[in-house]
This record gives sequence, C-alpha cells and structure tokens, in this order.
Amino acid sequence: MSTIGVHPRIAQRHPEVTPDDVAAAMRGMISYRQRPTGEWLAVGLDGKGRLVELVYQYDEEDDFFFVFHGMTPPSGKTLRELGLER
Repeated sequence: MSTIGVHPRIAQRHPEVTPDDVAAAMRGMISYRQRPTGEWLAVGLDGKGRLVELVYQYDEEDDFFFVFHGMTPPSGKTLRELGLER
C-alpha cells in the first residue's frame, strides 16, 4: 500500500487544505503527468468534492508519495498543463 507524506507548509499557506484533503485528492487523482524536472503534477478530488492541485515527488522503491504543494482550486496554468482547460 502506498504511503503519502504531506509537507506542513501546505496547511500553512492554504489553511483550507488539510493533510487529509491532500491524501484524499492523491487517492482521487483524475489527471497527472511527470514534469521534465522529475516532479509530478496532478489534480484530484478531495473528500469534500473539491478539485485540488498537487505537486509531488514519487519514490518508486519505497512506494512513497511526498506532496509539497497543494491548493484549491487548481490554477488555470495547471489545468492547461494537464490538458483540462477551463
């Protein structure tokens, strides 16, 4: 079973997004892609039905996701990058 770590900065910068919201959005991802830098960009639905923007690193060996950016709603730039234009 995958493990999800959430950087505490997310809740500090976006108090409306809790670590549980981030974990739910990771499990409810609807679109994702890896950037040339190696980080991943995704959007997913949290437990409240909100679309959440996520940026994370994935360690395949440990099956560990570390989310260091999360916010809602996703930016237009993120939606365009994922092919989910508004």
